[in-house]
Amino acid sequence: MLLGRQHECEVLDRLLEAVRAGESRALVVRGEPGVGKTALLQYLVGQASGCRMAYATGIQSEMELAFAGLHQLCTPMLDRLERLPQPQRDALTTAFGISAGDPPDRFLVSLAVLGLLAGVAEERPLICVVEDAQWLDRASVQALVFVARRLTAESVGVIFAARSGEAPELTGLAQLVITGLPDEDARELLCSTLHWPLDDRVRDRLIAETRGNPLALLELPRGLTPAELSGGVPGPRRLPQQIEFSFQRQMARLPSETRRLLLVAAAEPLGDGALMFRAAEQLGIGADAAGPAVEAGLLEIGGRVLFRHPLVRSAVYRAASPQERRSAHRALADATDPEADFDRRAWHAAHATAGQDEDVAADLEHAAGRAQARGDLVAGAAFLGRAVELTVDPNRRAERALAAAQATHLAGAHDAALKLLCLAEACPLTKLQRAKLDLQHARIAFTVNRGRQAPPLLLQAAKRLEQLDVELAGQTYLEALLATMFAGALADGNSMREAAQAARAASPTSRHPRAPDLLLEGLAVRFNDGYAAGAPVLKRALRAFRDHHLSLQEGLRWLWHAGITAAHLWDYDTWELLATRFVRTARETGAVTMLPLALSLRIGVHVFFGQLTEAASLREELNSVIDVTGDPPSPIAMLLAAWQGREVEARELIEATTAEVLRRGEGDGLVKAQLAAALLDNSRCRYGDALAAAQQAADQPPVFGVIPWAALAELVEAATRCGTPERAADAFRQLTEITRASGTDWALGIQARSRALLSCGRDAERAYREAIDRLGRTRIRGELARAHLLYGEWLRRQGRRLDAREQLRTAHDIFAAIGAKAFVHRAAAELRATGESARKRSVDTNIDLTFQEAQVVRLVREGLSNAEIGAHLFISPRTVEWHLGRIFSKLGITSRRQLRTSVPPRPRRSTRSVSRDYGSP
Repeated sequence: MLLGRQHECEVLDRLLEAVRAGESRALVVRGEPGVGKTALLQYLVGQASGCRMAYATGIQSEMELAFAGLHQLCTPMLDRLERLPQPQRDALTTAFGISAGDPPDRFLVSLAVLGLLAGVAEERPLICVVEDAQWLDRASVQALVFVARRLTAESVGVIFAARSGEAPELTGLAQLVITGLPDEDARELLCSTLHWPLDDRVRDRLIAETRGNPLALLELPRGLTPAELSGGVPGPRRLPQQIEFSFQRQMARLPSETRRLLLVAAAEPLGDGALMFRAAEQLGIGADAAGPAVEAGLLEIGGRVLFRHPLVRSAVYRAASPQERRSAHRALADATDPEADFDRRAWHAAHATAGQDEDVAADLEHAAGRAQARGDLVAGAAFLGRAVELTVDPNRRAERALAAAQATHLAGAHDAALKLLCLAEACPLTKLQRAKLDLQHARIAFTVNRGRQAPPLLLQAAKRLEQLDVELAGQTYLEALLATMFAGALADGNSMREAAQAARAASPTSRHPRAPDLLLEGLAVRFNDGYAAGAPVLKRALRAFRDHHLSLQEGLRWLWHAGITAAHLWDYDTWELLATRFVRTARETGAVTMLPLALSLRIGVHVFFGQLTEAASLREELNSVIDVTGDPPSPIAMLLAAWQGREVEARELIEATTAEVLRRGEGDGLVKAQLAAALLDNSRCRYGDALAAAQQAADQPPVFGVIPWAALAELVEAATRCGTPERAADAFRQLTEITRASGTDWALGIQARSRALLSCGRDAERAYREAIDRLGRTRIRGELARAHLLYGEWLRRQGRRLDAREQLRTAHDIFAAIGAKAFVHRAAAELRATGESARKRSVDTNIDLTFQEAQVVRLVREGLSNAEIGAHLFISPRTVEWHLGRIFSKLGITSRRQLRTSVPPRPRRSTRSVSRDYGSP
């Protein structure tokens, strides 16, 4: 099987060499069925002397059972569980069914596997071999890809084998593509197995039809008679079917009892020999029936029952009639202990049922509850989906279909969820069930496309719920309001006004409202009566969020909304506090689905505080999380790139984001793109372009994710520089309404700066000084630097060069310190116009660190241990240690203490990794 595979073997040899040298490697071996992936993995295992081996194999019938593949791989290592952090240990044991608990977050499970593999590799190099990765359950493949991407210096190799064009989650890893053998090698392999004369034309046809596939070359002749080998072969088939057909012809020669036993083995994915023989006994099949299958090389019976190749299992199962399959599953269900493995017994019983059966459906529903309790959403959805098919009573069928649709949606299978809703819709529904069906349709629409489609659907569902479930109706109205704010100007019809009015009607009337109640009330007032009217209630809500304890569930649900509201009210202290709390809550609970929102909120704080290096560092962490969740890139990256003056990157992000949000109908993203463009153009003195972008953003209705005053402030500056004071004055009037209602130094400082741009003489100077004074009392460094810059530009035009230099130097130094390059150049040009050159910054703040190294430095300065840093950055402690060695070398230091007191390093620009492709030559 290794004939003609010298290049592939050399790649595997280099991988082993790197792992033994203390590095980590991940590799995906890809190819069509039978091309030799398994043989190459066997070669790898044979060469891996001195390494510990771990194995997992994807099984098609287990694809719906979350963590099944991960359980195979990690079970031999579970003696090291106690060394993992408690949250990770609890998540992994719950996922594996070792202990009961809340549904484990898959992010924590992934971190636990990362720690487990890294810990095992401390003793000796570890090689993990994962066969048939295209049949791994989704939870396992996501966790293993997460681990593979974050292993760096742990002496771990993770090697996947997958079919071509399948398992798309693996595409970001290095690839070794296996193709068919060259004709000369294919002829040699084919002839080496034949005991009959082979016609040259038949030989050439076999080689051409198999495209040099080694397994096909070995198996197809075994299914052909001597006459066929001498003169012809059956008609062409697609390769996997060709190989299956060959196996089926081999099985046709076996005794009927052996074929029935093979079917039982094919229907039982665990390879449990005792269970297989108990089920066979139920069917009257003796243990000696296995002999012919073992002698034919189709089956191995040892610690586990193993088929010679996955296609043998497939061929056995596909060759059986539906009645024969049901009989095998019935025997397996009867042979399975309901106390020890209730869920698998229910699953086999479901496959054994031809019609509808309420008892089996009830067992599946119970199994679904057990699966969801241990965090197995995919299995829970699968159990419920099959339960729907088996349910007799139409009313019960509708209820189960709704539950199955919700579970399937949460599991990420939106199309399957919609099909289940169609099944529910075909049943007689109560009014409450009809309302819940509408709500689920709307939630799927909002998840798939946060744009114009979801708001009217959510409003419709909320109206139906008003008379049926008041609490659920209120929650749905809030969802509708938030969905409408995401859609913004791209929402259909009058969704914004309708949602705001409905949210007001649904606002709680309790005498002692909680923080979330106040937030809902304040948002409803704001979007009905305006910013100034809603501000007092929203301020009360923010005080409540600051002072009152929230449960973890409440924090995950409300802290993002509350943090955005704090930014809208110019309350930077509360914004920072809530953003920090949100990130901590998301990390501590392992809520990976909420972590991107939390990090984006915290990045926004860093950007406005002028902490652009910290923002860029967190953006890398955000990218790491997005790699896991599959979420689209965060729009906050546009604003960060614009502040940093990285024009090419910013323009690309703005263009890509604009196209995508227009397609989805998401006005929130559109306003963010326009705001980033206005900021970038103002920083580069392209005031006409800035005016156009800022005007577009300012003309949009209010959206929830964007600070409402930001576009107005950019518009005032651009319009005054373009000589259109009337447009600047109109924007200033709108801005003043907001700043007065807020009343913070941040708000009034921006108001004073904007007023100065519209003023002359002493009025302008007083306004500039007020802006600098007020913003100087805040932590909003970028806006303070812009106030100094604008004041310096005004002084220069007044002919006061010495006074101008003082303001421009201050602006230049702040911009340089925070890394706002475009504004640095603008300030430097103004200084040159006064006759002074800008001072060059010291190189000690531009150490050539990667972004991940900069993140390690930041967390060391916060006092975190290597294990804690690894948990934050989703890498192993050993990789943290490896990064620290490189950091010490670059900075010329030798200890963590020196790192805490040295000059804060600035990382170089990030470059995203591109996977290598080890294609055949």
